[in-house]
Amino acid sequence: MPRREHARFCSVACRVAWNLETHGDPAAEASALHWSITAMSNAIERLRRARAGDSMQALTMIGETVWLVTIVDATLVRYHPDVYDGVLAAQTGAERELIEGTLAGLRFVRNRTGGEADLAEFVGSIASGPGAGTGRITGWAWRSVPEPAVASQPPRGQQWELARYRAYQEQLAGHTLGDTFGRAVAFLRQTAAEAPSITDSANAAR
Repeated sequence: MPRREHARFCSVACRVAWNLETHGDPAAEASALHWSITAMSNAIERLRRARAGDSMQALTMIGETVWLVTIVDATLVRYHPDVYDGVLAAQTGAERELIEGTLAGLRFVRNRTGGEADLAEFVGSIASGPGAGTGRITGWAWRSVPEPAVASQPPRGQQWELARYRAYQEQLAGHTLGDTFGRAVAFLRQTAAEAPSITDSANAAR
């Protein structure tokens, strides 16, 4: 039973055993991380500069940023779990809970807006806090949303979805997009900076 829904292994020992059997491509793993970090950074910069003149365009940009942040998170968990856990462990208990809750909440948004819900249900242009009232998209706030219906899912799926929902309500709802994305991106960039580089991975593969 993995600790995160996008983790492939239940423990370090399980992951090491799999790696010994399959001999993954370290250079390919590093390239995937490099691509996803670059795409995420570009998306967040576009979002920070954008003003909320066109609501449809704004929602498209928000959705793209949510998707890319969760892609980077999943890539780091998949290819660099030890580094990921190490950066988390270096945080205080409250900071660690905030980071994990923020990323889980963003995964909830990604999953719901990818199917049953519209992104407009999750964000609004009225917010309080840093960035509010500036006319920028990052000043918009996440809205509180009803608990999702999960009865049709298997028990494990229900647990994951309700955990993500609670994280969304606790760490995203009522907060600005700028605050949420800023926290998530800062953690992911720090983690990526401590992960092996493409050059290191290529040399290790020789």
